[in-house]
Amino acid sequence: MIISSVSQGLLWGILGLGIYLTFRILKFPDMTTEGSFPLGGAVAVTLMNQGTHPILATFAGMLAGCVAGLVTGLLYTKGKIPTILAGILVMTSCNSIMLMIMGRANLGLLDIKTIQDLLPFSATTNLLVIGLLAVILVIAGLIFFLYTKLGQAYIATGDNRDMAKSFGINTDRMEVMGLVVSNGLIALSGALISQQDGYADVSKGIGVIVIGLASIIIGEVLYSTNLTLLERLVATVVGAILYQFLIAGVIALGFNTNYLKLFSAIILAICLMVPVLKDKFFKGVTLSR
Repeated sequence: MIISSVSQGLLWGILGLGIYLTFRILKFPDMTTEGSFPLGGAVAVTLMNQGTHPILATFAGMLAGCVAGLVTGLLYTKGKIPTILAGILVMTSCNSIMLMIMGRANLGLLDIKTIQDLLPFSATTNLLVIGLLAVILVIAGLIFFLYTKLGQAYIATGDNRDMAKSFGINTDRMEVMGLVVSNGLIALSGALISQQDGYADVSKGIGVIVIGLASIIIGEVLYSTNLTLLERLVATVVGAILYQFLIAGVIALGFNTNYLKLFSAIILAICLMVPVLKDKFFKGVTLSR
């Protein structure tokens, strides 16, 4: 159970990293998440059923998420549609697109080689290794990108849009780019998790934004606020792993699994209230030796 929770947490951590790019850096919630996540899985699983190599299928699923993010970004920046509404429009459209791609509401991977089957270890170890490799590559890529001039312009757009525009930064372009990269990572997570679960389903995206936000918030609650960018990204992945342990604990206690979305929302609400409760009850309190 421990290895399974860690491997799942690593893959969900990629979702958290994708949401971090918009929720924390650009400072707006992107509802496209609940469409791009299952879209990545639908594209990958469909292509694998047609004989495509798992790595290429996974990459194609990631690109599908990038396209979803691009559409949301264009609706927001060019169409002047509010961010949340633009995300909802794309999220709703993704449902029909997935039905067109798969030809049904869900599609399995029975007797089809997945990306974890490419490794020579045991099934459990393969899942863990794939999760570690994926997280390392994603974090390394994000660190490299965010420390370039383009990445710094992106961060500046999130810090102060008007100030960034006064320095000649094309903020619309930065926001579109952020949505593309974010939803690409979210779709990558969806593609990997669908292969881990052995199927893709159009309803898999329901509530995933809560899981991603919980990963971010749990990571921030556990660590101090004075973190480097690398530490913040790692904290998000750690938060995703701990979230999976919390869910595993809920299941182990015998609670009805039909209510997992409710438990997820409660966990997120508690984590969001922790800083407020700390300020309210522990502000000014000093420990004496």
